[in-house]
Formats: sequence, C-alpha cells, structure tokens
Amino acid sequence: MAQHSSILEAWLARLEQLHPSAIELGLDRVRRVRDAMGLAPDFPLIVVGGTNGKGSTCACLEATLAAAGYKTGLYTSPHLLRYNERVRIAGADASDADLVAAFERIEAARGDTSLTYFEFGTLGAMAQFIDAGVDVAILEVGLGGRLDAVNVFDADAAIVTSVDLDHMDYLGDTREQIGFEKAGIYRAGRPAICADPAPPVSLLAYARDIGADLRCVNRDFSAQRDDDHWTYRGSDVTWPALPLPAMAGAYQLRNAAGALAVLEALRARLPVSAAAIREGLAAARVAGRFQRIARAPEVIVDVAHNPEAARALAAALREQPAAGRTLAVVGMLADKDAAGVFAALSGEIDAWWTCTPGSPRAQDAAALAAVLRDHAGAAPVSVQPDVNAALAEARGAAREGDRILVFGSFYTVAAVLDHAATQQ
Repeated sequence: MAQHSSILEAWLARLEQLHPSAIELGLDRVRRVRDAMGLAPDFPLIVVGGTNGKGSTCACLEATLAAAGYKTGLYTSPHLLRYNERVRIAGADASDADLVAAFERIEAARGDTSLTYFEFGTLGAMAQFIDAGVDVAILEVGLGGRLDAVNVFDADAAIVTSVDLDHMDYLGDTREQIGFEKAGIYRAGRPAICADPAPPVSLLAYARDIGADLRCVNRDFSAQRDDDHWTYRGSDVTWPALPLPAMAGAYQLRNAAGALAVLEALRARLPVSAAAIREGLAAARVAGRFQRIARAPEVIVDVAHNPEAARALAAALREQPAAGRTLAVVGMLADKDAAGVFAALSGEIDAWWTCTPGSPRAQDAAALAAVLRDHAGAAPVSVQPDVNAALAEARGAAREGDRILVFGSFYTVAAVLDHAATQQ
C-alpha cells in the first residue's frame, strides 16, 4: 500500500480504535465539535449523496469548476491507495502534514466527545478547506445522508445521484426507506437535485415538505445524446455539443447531467462557461470506475459492489465488447447482496475466480463461490485466497482477445492497483 508518514499512519491507526463502532449515525456529537472548532464555511457547499454515481458526479463537478477558474475543495470516501485521496484542494491530494494538523485541531477541540474515523475525517476536511480559502467545496456523503457527518454542514445545493439497495443494516431494506435517508441532505429553499429517473415517493415528499427547490432528471433537466456529443437541457439553460464523459458507460451521461444540474442551479454564485463545462467533462476521471490498467490481456477494474452498480457495469461491458471472452475476478464484503450482483452480471462473464478481499468484513472466497454457482450457468468458477492470486490465474487462462474484469469492492480493486504500482 502507498506509504504515509509515520505520524499520519499513527493517527489513522488511532482513529480506527478511538470509537467503539466504525459507524454511529447521528449528528449531535459532530455538531458539538464543529462548533467548538468554529467551522463556519463562507463559500458555497455542494453535497453529493446517492447509492451509486457519487464519485463520478463529484469528479465532473470538481473538474468543471476548476476549468472555470475556481479553487475547489473535494471530500470523498473511501480511498483506494492513500488516505490523502479523500481530501483534495485545487486538484491535489492533501499532504500528510495538513491532515495531521487537522486531526490535532479536532483532538484539542473535542474534549470528551467521541468521534468515529469518518467523523474525524469530515471535520478535518472542512478545516483544511477553510484554511486553504477554497472558492467552493464538494462533499460526498459517506452513508445515507440524513444522519451522515457531512450533513452537519448546510448544502447550498445537494444532489442525490441514485437510490438503490445498499447498506441496508443502517438505512432500511426498501428504496422508500433509503430514499428518505438520502433526501435528508436537501435544504429548505435551496436547489435539491435528483438524478434517479425513478425517485422514491419518500424523497419527493421530503423535498416538498421542507420546501426545497427540487429538480428531477427527465422533468427539469435531461441529457440528449447525439452520436459523439450530447446536449444538456435544463430549466433555464441549454448547453449543446458537449463531449461525452471521459469515463466509460452510458450511465455516466446521467451522472454528468446531474452535475450540470447542480451548476445550473448555482450559476448566479458560481458562473461557469460552456467552454469550462466541455473542458471539465473531458478531464473528469475517477480511479476504479471501469478503469483499464493493463493490455494483452486487457484488465479492467471497477468498484461495483451492489446490484444497481452491477447492472451499469454489465451495460458497459456490452457497450464495449471484447474480441474474445470476458473473465471475472470478484471479491466482496459479507454484507453485500452478492446474489443480486451475480444475477446482473452472469450473462456477460465466461469464467469466474472468487477471492477474499483484505478486510475484516470480507466474504470468504469459498462462500462467495457457493453463491456464485447458483448464477454462473455453464461458466466455470474457481477459488483463490486473494485477489492477486486470482488475477494471476485468470491471466494464465486468458487467450488472445480475452479481457479480465476485477470488481466487487474497493478493497478488491485497491489490492490490484497497489500491486500494479509496485510492479512499475
């Protein structure tokens, strides 16, 4: 794994042990420490929530606002290789020293108030954005929305990218329950964007009840593709002849349209030109989203880990077919809907390897294979202890024209990216 300084490494290890649970939803503790630190941003805040598409939407927003000349702050999670990826200022990852300084400031302010790892990170990111004097900050929700630490800061515009079943232990086991939790990032009288084409009634009702300025895809804004370009049509603006998103997959068009709906809503405070939008769309990238990391055989990595993301991944595989077979290496966490993921992807895969990701929450490779065999049809299923062993075996089995897909969790993809970096 990429190296941090020993001081930051010690801090991160400590943060993992400070709180008895990794996740404790609720805002009172975080608000107390926020107020003790005097964190009161005077720049516009964009909050991005949703089951899938958050990272891509954040990337489109960051790249476009940067192209328009704004100094951006971006807070995302989880990271792939280094914790520093979670906090970006003006397009650069935070330094170890700045992260440590932020953690020390939180520690001095919190007294006997306990904070989780994510809550420390959220307050630390905002402290760094304020110190850096950013023009705008983009905050990605960690889990849900209503009770997520990010929600102690009031969004000037908030977007819910999609609503599907994930994190059901915390958010509920229906789209209606999950939609209500995600809608909690919306604010009265402020732009509330929904990029899900079939939004839950609970989300629509919440936005209406609080008096948010709700803008829904295919009603208030849309994306119309025309060969190798597309047009954004909003309530008040039309941006034609836009380049297709640099990130693969037709679903990325909806993510890009959602990002532009946010920018349309904020254009009085953060004006952006059509030229900046074109530059931003062409530049936006997110590691681990249909990312090609090798050729001959081609290796694609994707962090898809729930059924909605798996359906989008299957569509991307169909849009860009291989000359030969598609082989898959998969490692997932135990709390994910593996059966739903495999049902979405099984028709696209010719041979499978399961592995155990490097996480205490990992699903054992043999147990994962047992679930997979119910969906794999005639495709063979092999079991390996870890992702790089599975990938090595898949590479050995690949013939000319075949490609290999590695997916299933951030941990699975991170291990492959880290191994690839050490081989260079």
